Amino acid sequence: MNLFSTLHRFTVVPSLPKELAGLQRIAYNLWWTWEPEAIGLFKRLDPELWRTTRHNPLEMLGSLQQATYESLMLDEGFMSHLCHVEERLNEYLATRTWYERHGNPRARIAYFSMEFGLHESLPIYSGGLGILAGDHLKSASDLGLPLVGVGLLYRQGYFRQYLNLEGWQQEIYPENDFYNLPLALERDADGNPLAFEVEYPGRTVHVQIWRVIVGRVRLFLLDTNLEENAPADREITTRLYGGDQEMRIRQEILLGIGGVRALRLLGVEPNVCHMNEGHAAFLALERIRLLMEERSLTFGEAMEAVRGGNVFTTHTPVEAGIDHFPPELLERYLGQYYRRLGLSREQFMALGMQNHGRNNENFCMAVLAMKLSLHSNGVSELHGTVSRRMWADVWPDLPEEQLPLTYVTNGVHQKSWLSEEMSGLLTRYLGTRWIEQSDDALWRKVTRIPDAELWRTHRRGTERLVDYARNSLKTQLQKLDASTKEIDRAGDVLDPEILTVGFARRFATYKRGTLLLHDKERLERILNHPERPVQIVFAGKAHPADHQGKELIRQIVQLSKEEKFRRRILFLEDYDISVARRLVQGVDIWLNTPLRPLEASGTSGMKAAFNGGLNMSILDGWWCEGYRGNNGWAIGRGEVYDDLTYQNEVESRAIYDLLEKEIVPLFYNRGSDGVPRGWTAFMKTSMETLCPVFSTHRMVQEYTRRCYLPAFEHWERLNRDDLRLAVELARWKERLHGVWGGLSIVAVEATCAREVTVGERVPISVQITPGEVPLSEIAVEVYFGVLDSRGSIVGGEVVPLAPAPDPERAGHFGGELECRFCGRHGFLLRVMPRHPELGTVYDPGLILWG
Repeated sequence: MNLFSTLHRFTVVPSLPKELAGLQRIAYNLWWTWEPEAIGLFKRLDPELWRTTRHNPLEMLGSLQQATYESLMLDEGFMSHLCHVEERLNEYLATRTWYERHGNPRARIAYFSMEFGLHESLPIYSGGLGILAGDHLKSASDLGLPLVGVGLLYRQGYFRQYLNLEGWQQEIYPENDFYNLPLALERDADGNPLAFEVEYPGRTVHVQIWRVIVGRVRLFLLDTNLEENAPADREITTRLYGGDQEMRIRQEILLGIGGVRALRLLGVEPNVCHMNEGHAAFLALERIRLLMEERSLTFGEAMEAVRGGNVFTTHTPVEAGIDHFPPELLERYLGQYYRRLGLSREQFMALGMQNHGRNNENFCMAVLAMKLSLHSNGVSELHGTVSRRMWADVWPDLPEEQLPLTYVTNGVHQKSWLSEEMSGLLTRYLGTRWIEQSDDALWRKVTRIPDAELWRTHRRGTERLVDYARNSLKTQLQKLDASTKEIDRAGDVLDPEILTVGFARRFATYKRGTLLLHDKERLERILNHPERPVQIVFAGKAHPADHQGKELIRQIVQLSKEEKFRRRILFLEDYDISVARRLVQGVDIWLNTPLRPLEASGTSGMKAAFNGGLNMSILDGWWCEGYRGNNGWAIGRGEVYDDLTYQNEVESRAIYDLLEKEIVPLFYNRGSDGVPRGWTAFMKTSMETLCPVFSTHRMVQEYTRRCYLPAFEHWERLNRDDLRLAVELARWKERLHGVWGGLSIVAVEATCAREVTVGERVPISVQITPGEVPLSEIAVEVYFGVLDSRGSIVGGEVVPLAPAPDPERAGHFGGELECRFCGRHGFLLRVMPRHPELGTVYDPGLILWG
């Protein structure tokens, strides 16, 4: 007999007196994770239990004894604290927001991501992508955006890391107890869990929906771990980035197609969908399918209506980092689906291919997302350039710099990463507006902070980091059954008074976690200088399958055990949000050593900057925009060498030179009061120049102005009047594709001498034969600019040409090119379609160069 077939289940929840009910309300809204007074309230319940539950207030409330609750109700100080935090939450939720003043109330945004890093107590994230998504939701809440998040709820999430005696990374996957996390099942009117189905080959999979409240924002997480599902399908939401390609496509079908269905079931109908990486790209197909079925549209007509309301962000500068699926896997999982869309196999596969027809090209999720989105962007200025180069074949008829792929540089949610002391210091000297506003003038007030006060505030963060690191090392050694002597010696590693360098990130080989160890003898002299010592704290995880990354970690751990490095190098195991928070609040220097241009953006150095830490980094990702020369240090000048060994040698020497000649002397050059004035000047300049720019408040405002609101307006125009314009646009494009080949350029004339003086205008005259394309539907433009050594236009601009007013000169266009720069110039003529309501429209195949 199977005992589990008759198992009766029920859920036990904390029994809180009504006087303490506010604790549960606060615990279920992750607003508390960035509100120091709320964190202090939970910590006050039981500091040790707060630590052992990994700062999980739900688990802690369930562990407290009834007697504890009774004593709390008699504690006037605690009850006053609880009342104050409740009032703060109520005030937060009721406050008029930035979006209410600047946004459109009709816009509704859904943000899809494979992972969300909101807090260590909700471990459904792996690293930077997830933490960025979590910070995005927090700023969306602070700013009042009408946004919901959509993701997956992983039973085991990402792995927990521990190190064996030799320093090799080991992985464990503890189960997430959903009923002790800040989650709630979405239920129907009868109290039953809401559920829906997603089709997979030969079966349907049942999915339920969990809700997380993040301030004003709701995050919906999908879960397939249901008894009615087959064991293999229950595994879909077991691990983040676990399994093979087949598991990955299952997860991405669930996120994209299932995510759209979940929102409809909940009555949430977004008109703008933001794909945070290509994992969620199938959502565009589901939106198209629904529109086709509801409005009896063709695929092309529905696609035009949907594409206007999609936004896509890519986070990787290498195509290998994007999900690609072989055609046979797509056919097995989505064959019936795309046939329902009225597409042939060739048409469907073309949606995910850069260069359709190229042999052995797999289906790329990023390409699908770009082709079905109105707005696509990278995550830093450099990454935008790299992305346009990487995806140039998606738009083969456009020059690289004209590709519709821009950038929105990442940021961080400042209150989530700031130490309480630094937050208080900023409020004292900047007021409270710095919390919500990315205002350069406001942050210039940092210069008013007394040097000694800024310095000592940051040192408290270093003291906490060192204390935490020592305790962590002791715990780590105890688990490994180390000797009492070894455990006792852990109490003298690191020193809160000396220069502290931090390096913490995913241990992928391109991030070069051991570059600092290149010359161990020189490093030893720097770290153990008798008067000006330095120490380094490392942390980070390697992917379970990345043996090279694991080897880098092992090398660092082995070095840290050598007597000459024992007190100066430490590797903190199990890097997560909690560890990251302590590091960015405590280090003096944040070190970043990626191979340029492989760091798309990076955000950890931004977090350090908010806490007064200074950056020393390769000029890659966000640091290309952040570096000013007096607010941190650049390793090299952005050089890229063909020989990696040589590059490592050059850049490791540059690090040692910077430490020995600039950084260490500046840190230890103290005044009579022990304060390094030169160093605090760098701290202030760093905060003044970086903090107003590299926050998710600025980032989300930029997405709103440049992507969300334009996407909504475009979507609204296409969808009004029973989708009249979307249908018309699709049919118009179809008609143009049939006649565009009959259009030709007859003559192009530029009236100028061989040499033109700066400021002179060059008349341009063009004659075209439109064939069957109406002249009113043709845009004639000149792409004009300075030529590089290869004869290519660099930094070109588009100059529209006007049709001749004389009816007898039909097909003639003219204009002028203004020569504003010296040097060799060139121009190209291009002819594109012009829609009577939407203006110039680019569609692959509908462009003529001459």
